Amino acid sequence: MREDQASPDAVVALHAGALVGAPGLRAGEAPITVPHPAGGPDGGRGAPWRRESPRISGALRGRAAARLAVGFLILATAAIVVTAAGGPSMLVPRAAEAFPAWEAGPLHLLSLRPILDPVTLGRAFSVVVLAMLAAYGVTLLAVRSLSTRAVVAAVLALHLIVLLSPPMQLTDIFNYLGYARLGALHGLNPYSHVIRQELFDPVSAFASWHNLRSPYGWLFTALTYPLAFVSLPIAYWAVKIVTVAIALAFVALVAHCARRLGRDPRVAVAFVAFNPIYIVYAVGGFHNDFFMLTPMLGSVALLLARRDRLSGAVLMLGVATKFTAVLLLPFLLLAARDRRRRVDVIVGAIAGALPLAVLSLALFGPTLPNLAQQSAVLTGTSIPNLFGLLAGVGGATPLLLKLAEAGVVAVVAHQFLRGRDWLAGAGWSTLALIASLGWLMPWYVVWLLPLAAIGSSVRLRRAAILMTVFLVLAFLPETAYWMSSHNVQLLDTPAGQSALSLQDKLAN
Repeated sequence: MREDQASPDAVVALHAGALVGAPGLRAGEAPITVPHPAGGPDGGRGAPWRRESPRISGALRGRAAARLAVGFLILATAAIVVTAAGGPSMLVPRAAEAFPAWEAGPLHLLSLRPILDPVTLGRAFSVVVLAMLAAYGVTLLAVRSLSTRAVVAAVLALHLIVLLSPPMQLTDIFNYLGYARLGALHGLNPYSHVIRQELFDPVSAFASWHNLRSPYGWLFTALTYPLAFVSLPIAYWAVKIVTVAIALAFVALVAHCARRLGRDPRVAVAFVAFNPIYIVYAVGGFHNDFFMLTPMLGSVALLLARRDRLSGAVLMLGVATKFTAVLLLPFLLLAARDRRRRVDVIVGAIAGALPLAVLSLALFGPTLPNLAQQSAVLTGTSIPNLFGLLAGVGGATPLLLKLAEAGVVAVVAHQFLRGRDWLAGAGWSTLALIASLGWLMPWYVVWLLPLAAIGSSVRLRRAAILMTVFLVLAFLPETAYWMSSHNVQLLDTPAGQSALSLQDKLAN
């Protein structure tokens, strides 16, 4: 198995280099007819953001603290990016095998690479990410002392810095390009063929899943097809630029939805965009999740504007990128409340899905994204695997994963039937989905962050922060070192070994 094929032990070991605006409606906007829990717009459990923080010294909640915390996030991000761009290291997968200047980016000229030892670099990276996590907490407490202009400037700076970075942690960006070139350039259906069948193509030296049929939605795959007809460096930078631009649109939608719901957009934006996982792993990995999340949040914004049919149609754009987005549909129906509006959402969803289905059939025939094999691989720090180990049933067994899937359905049904807070319901259902996955990656928490940020549930925000902390700790290089020194093998079970065997087959 190659180093960048991520079992939890392998992913974390890879990191280590080891073997193992003001709130309220804007002028002219109609009131929002979205139900809230009893007890007022924010309800008992949905207390406003400012009520959820315990009493903390003013030093942590003043403007100086906010400026220091945000400034540290920017400087830490820049340090990670410059180090990653400087040369082969554990920060960039496969960098030792192939790390051309066009992948490294212009910042590789600035790095003196003072840390050459991979273990030392891994520990330094761990310390910096933990410090970013602490700065994130301070920022959430003090962000109201910052102006909207300052928050926007910080968000833009972070995204610009990350744009100049090579992809960190995994090589999904090259898998996207591999499937695009497989179909558009070589005439092979990426849903029935694999990247190994284009080994003569230069992208194969950078891709990771050589024997995995594409698990990505047909709309995203179709959008990447034109990139097959330009050189690999140009295609690579095009994906990076578009991904960062869409990530910025996603953050703008977070602010817009928060404002429409009467919440402070600065706090909502900080909750999402200053999260270290969002910065380092999601944007820093240039993942296509933003192509799903942006239409998802766009459908929420459209529903708040009472454009129900368009809301349903736009959601289908997200579903056609990653099927995960379909989880939002029942909660859009819940938010619509009356029968006429619900019918409009459904009609819009059908109207949006039909042309996407025609596109899929025209380009790919009756083939579907390969979700089955992706669901069969495991990361050791996934919650089902950890639960299975603690329960003594052998980690994430197939039966346990089926029960976890059934648990997600039960949570969705419970939240829908409860019907008190549709955004909280969508958030808890998303959290249940993340917790059910045997293949868990840190940036999946970004699916949850916007729902927690714009919603009224304090508990959901706390759960999102706890999940962030768990994922940061689970994927730190220092965690891999600790597990290695204590001989902790999270996939040393029949289920784990079977998953690793499949993973090795799909990678090589």
